[in-house]
Amino acid sequence: MKLAHWMYAGPAHIGTLRVASSFKNVHAIMHAPLGDDYFNVMRSMLERERDFTAATASIVDRHVLARGSQERVVENIIRKDKEERPDLIILTPTCTSSILQEDLQNFVDRASTISDSNIIFADVDHYQVNEIQAADRTLEQVVRYYLDRCNRYETLDQFVTDVPSVNIIGIFTLGFHNQHDCRELRRLFRDLDIEINQIIPEGGSVEELKNLPKAWFNLIPYREVGLMTAIYLNKEFGMPCISTTPMGAVDMSECIRQIQQTVDTLAPSFSNKRVDYEPFIDVQTRFVSQAAWFSRSIDCQNLTGKETVVFGDATHAASITKILAREMGIRVSCAGTYCKHDAEWFKEQIKGFSDEILITDDHAKVGDMIARVEPSAIFGTQMERHIGKRLDIPCGVISAPVHIQNFPLGYRPFLGYEGTNQIADLVYNSFALGMEDHLLDLFGGHDTKEIMDKSLSTDIDLIWNPESRLELSKIPRFVREKVERNTEKFARKNGIQIITVEVMYAAKEALSTQLRQ
Repeated sequence: MKLAHWMYAGPAHIGTLRVASSFKNVHAIMHAPLGDDYFNVMRSMLERERDFTAATASIVDRHVLARGSQERVVENIIRKDKEERPDLIILTPTCTSSILQEDLQNFVDRASTISDSNIIFADVDHYQVNEIQAADRTLEQVVRYYLDRCNRYETLDQFVTDVPSVNIIGIFTLGFHNQHDCRELRRLFRDLDIEINQIIPEGGSVEELKNLPKAWFNLIPYREVGLMTAIYLNKEFGMPCISTTPMGAVDMSECIRQIQQTVDTLAPSFSNKRVDYEPFIDVQTRFVSQAAWFSRSIDCQNLTGKETVVFGDATHAASITKILAREMGIRVSCAGTYCKHDAEWFKEQIKGFSDEILITDDHAKVGDMIARVEPSAIFGTQMERHIGKRLDIPCGVISAPVHIQNFPLGYRPFLGYEGTNQIADLVYNSFALGMEDHLLDLFGGHDTKEIMDKSLSTDIDLIWNPESRLELSKIPRFVREKVERNTEKFARKNGIQIITVEVMYAAKEALSTQLRQ
């Protein structure tokens, strides 16, 4: 089976569902045909959730089409309202059901007259935006809905907290290392003596969104999701926003200095407390983060002159490019992103740090670029990892889209000072280093297919007799080459020139004995 099509960002309804399932007690309903409801399985598998994902598919089939969808959709909304008692129900079509051009807002209006829950229609253009843009828009829509409602009923409390406080906006389900980054940000603000007012949408309550304006400022760790919400809060409530991603030692320091400036600016209005975070930055950079020390070590200096390629979402690709070029002295031959809607910001961020810039969502163009550059290592998504395997180039995964292995059980943040250590390890371990390069040249490289076709020793020409060839052909394809390789290795070791069925079984027994020992 061959891969027919690859998308760096999924369809719009996936973004809406990710936001909805991140909030507590929010239920999403997809107006979709069978086959578009894979999100539940995907989230349960990747996030290893113990609870069912709060998303339901209102299936569009020929029977529904014959009599219209409104009755079925409204029935599903009312049923979920009675079963789950959610605070909010979000109705979203999928790209497929959008073709029907049905008035889903009318469905929502009708259900709202019956349901006890709040109901909104996810207002995104499924033909114009992707998963990332839809998630950003849906989060802003939910926040706007609740704050506008509080304004309308005059129940909004705009008095800020007595001590410095922050909203962290953009942490949500299926994000790349988001859960680990969230823990690191909690630790950072605890060390800075800044209270966390709210973290949304992950684990947040829509009923508590009315308290968002109480915070002194908002932090947007990732540009992909949360920026629209921060712009809305700044426009409506004058809340400052810090969007410098605290990734890498340099940007980490810059982010903390922006926090200090924001707190000192607001302190005369809300309290008399002024802060100085420079000693904290110094201690963390020198003693907690090992990245600054590592960048000056002989191990990191061995990477000087090696070429790399970076590709991913705008936030991670830009940050990793700057870390490689500015902090570790590694040449970035090409840096790129699939976030075409944020191309100008990306180009501005990596200006001077990369020889070449690539803005595309076509994985074939990325593969062609990597093949042309022939870097020593790649830092990208799971797609770039597959490309690297084909080209025999190591790859460190630094961005979504992701695989189950990018949801580690251990603690591996990319943000914060601990994140600098994790990134340094990832970068260093992604290269073929030092004596490894020499040994690979000396002994013919890794155990690749090309080497398997050749003899590792030229003094014995091995011959497989017809019976052994027939026996080998009975072995499943996915292990056949390994069996062939192990048998030939055993034959050479024992000076056997003609491989028979008996030799095959002797090799198998020898390998089993070796594994038991």
